[in-house]
Amino acid sequence: MNNKIKQARSCADDYDPNSLDCALAKQLILDQIEPIKGIERLAIRSTLGRILAEDIFSPIDVPSHTNSAMDGYAIRSQDLPIDSINDFILIGTSFAGRPWQGHVEKNECVRIMTGAVMPAGTDTVIMQEHIERDDKTIKIGIDHSARQNVRQAGEDLKTGQLVLTAGCAIDPSDLGLISSLGMGELPIKRQLRVAFFSTGDELRSIGETLGEGDIYDSNRYTLFGMLTRLGLDIIDMGVIKDTREAVREAFVQASKISDVVISSGGVSVGEADYVKETLEELGQVNFWKVAMKPGRPLTFGQIDNATFFGLPGNPVSVMVTFYQFVLPALRKMMGATHTKPLTLKARCTSKLGKRPGRTEFQRGIMETDDNGDLVVSIAGQQGSGILRSMSEANCFIVLEKKSSGIEPESIVNIQPFSGLI
Repeated sequence: MNNKIKQARSCADDYDPNSLDCALAKQLILDQIEPIKGIERLAIRSTLGRILAEDIFSPIDVPSHTNSAMDGYAIRSQDLPIDSINDFILIGTSFAGRPWQGHVEKNECVRIMTGAVMPAGTDTVIMQEHIERDDKTIKIGIDHSARQNVRQAGEDLKTGQLVLTAGCAIDPSDLGLISSLGMGELPIKRQLRVAFFSTGDELRSIGETLGEGDIYDSNRYTLFGMLTRLGLDIIDMGVIKDTREAVREAFVQASKISDVVISSGGVSVGEADYVKETLEELGQVNFWKVAMKPGRPLTFGQIDNATFFGLPGNPVSVMVTFYQFVLPALRKMMGATHTKPLTLKARCTSKLGKRPGRTEFQRGIMETDDNGDLVVSIAGQQGSGILRSMSEANCFIVLEKKSSGIEPESIVNIQPFSGLI
């Protein structure tokens, strides 16, 4: 007699043959989206973190003139001493912004400051610490090289040289680089607009009183943080009730005002999970159960001209699926050059449990040991609803699909949050 109930595959299973491999799921998403169109010209101080829309070429030589790299004395290289100490007559001083006017002849020198234009006839600078001075005469010894301590015009950049490539995210060093060219504006990709909301009758916003069974909505705050760091134009649509009508209205409104719509919760197969059903009604959908933990349920599709991502409801699952799937997709849509997340090897000091069948992203704490080697340990409890361990962690420990667990002192792959989060 059969006394067991036939069970369907669920998100708690270690293996589901209908789930997509993580790498394949990510590639399928990237293959179906395109960068946004639209360019705006912004003052360089407003471009930090934004995506460059066009290649930038240098309009000038940098530096624009041959100059001294040190405080010292400018001389002709043919006058350098070979086997004895030589005397040089001091005939003037060249300051940064106030070049010395004249021509340097044999065994003459000019006092020169860092960044000052090299006087005519000179090509070598002797550091002030390497000379002896007596009023209008200096002594220079041997062991110096021709053209030492001199920065040539165009040494950094030459006129017409490629400076920055379209698709790069402007960082602080880029701001300095662009300003050194005298450029006050840059062509920048327009901001990607993202609308996001949470679904769930149990969710309450901060400031509301919790009733029995209620919880505060943390997902919108983690999404706000992750989206803000990307420099996006974001629209927080709040908490949407678990009804067909409310979810449908949220979809319609969000798709009208944004390029991307992101929801959290309601993407599983529960009786009140209407995300997939609504997306099928209003647009097109590829519903994926991804072979990963945490975060198997994921909906990706299109509503009119807006791209849609339906993320799981558990807080850690939201963050993991965002960083593994949504983040690279958003970067492509922003027009950014696609880069793979940094993966490092580290020695794991913890025992990690896992069954084969899905890729796991466990929260870890990486550091260097006394020998300077990179080590990682597990960061607290790994449940998909436990945000504390995500807050304490500084990396993902990536356990491949075939892995059956990790013994202490094993070498594992890690993704540092720095540069990812």
